[in-house]
Amino acid sequence: MDICEIRKLSDGANQIGVRAHNERLILSLIQRYGALPGSDIAKHTGLSAQTVSNILRKLEAEEFLLRGEPKRGRVGKPSVPMTLNPDAALSFGLKIGRRSADLVVMNLLGDVLGQSQTTYRYPMPAEIFAYLASGMDELSHGLSAYQRERLCGIGIAAPSEIWSWTEVLGAPVDFSVWAEINVQEEIAKTSDLPLFTENDGTAACRAEHVFGRGREFGDYAYFFIGSFIGGGVVLNSSVTVGAHNNAGAFGSLRVPAPEGGELPLIDAASLYLLEAAIVADGLDATALWTQPQDWRAFEAQIGPWVDRTGDALAHAIRSIGSVMDFEVALIDGAMPADVRNRVVTRTREALERLDTRGMLPPRPEAAQVGANARALGAGCAPIYAQYFFQ
Repeated sequence: MDICEIRKLSDGANQIGVRAHNERLILSLIQRYGALPGSDIAKHTGLSAQTVSNILRKLEAEEFLLRGEPKRGRVGKPSVPMTLNPDAALSFGLKIGRRSADLVVMNLLGDVLGQSQTTYRYPMPAEIFAYLASGMDELSHGLSAYQRERLCGIGIAAPSEIWSWTEVLGAPVDFSVWAEINVQEEIAKTSDLPLFTENDGTAACRAEHVFGRGREFGDYAYFFIGSFIGGGVVLNSSVTVGAHNNAGAFGSLRVPAPEGGELPLIDAASLYLLEAAIVADGLDATALWTQPQDWRAFEAQIGPWVDRTGDALAHAIRSIGSVMDFEVALIDGAMPADVRNRVVTRTREALERLDTRGMLPPRPEAAQVGANARALGAGCAPIYAQYFFQ
């Protein structure tokens, strides 16, 4: 991808005392565009050639950057592109879902070096924290000694107020214990790595923004269809978390109910509805939540669910389009790619039938990252908080 197709990062500063900002700027630039020589970095950041040279030497000495092969053929000294060292920083990412938890260990480039999953009827704190502790230990054994030394944190992505959906999950009364849990203290019992937490919809949005189609658009809405639908917001090419870390809580949007009246999007376009339909027809819905995903046995239930989900998403997209002039609405979920694409197609068809006078609703588009988005977004959190611009 050509560099001019991607939003320009902010300029650097040459004053004394701001090198940490400039180091982050240069790492972000290389992460976004790939290997770059110092001359290109100076051009795109506004930093002096000397400042860039000093920072590159420091980052190389700290093993964050690697030298590429010199490029010859121009007048003067050959340029040496600098690239990120994939193993410079690693992190764990845990997605706590309402039916399953996924744990990944990933490197600075977002490559997943190891992954595990556990499923359950509903998530309880003791089991989740035990899974995290044993999972980190197991995944660490697959890393080299150097990689283990470069672990920089743990990211956790979980639904906001996970304890508030007891009835739908069929969870016991004591499921509300989540409201009293201090996650920081629980994690500290087994690991001294820094902890970063994020809403699961925002985490999935961040993964799409970094590893998916995010660089194609400056402003977009993002929907992730899990057990319950959630989402995220990107403005000016940055993921927006909001004043209460709950931006993109699209599940609360009101949409028409099939039988009349209104209901929240979460009760019209979520996977728990597909699960309920599968169970009502006497089938085992376990395959919905396990990897690799194979949903072929559920086609009779998937068709009606896709139609209802697409119709509801169309109304939601029209609503958010009247508030913010997004370019697109990216749609993803914990589902096979072909099912996601069917949802996108149905949403487009339904949106075309709605009254959109006075506005240009964002075009529904398929996202790219897929079912792993929340775990990858969780793993992004420690790395981006410490080394890159968001």
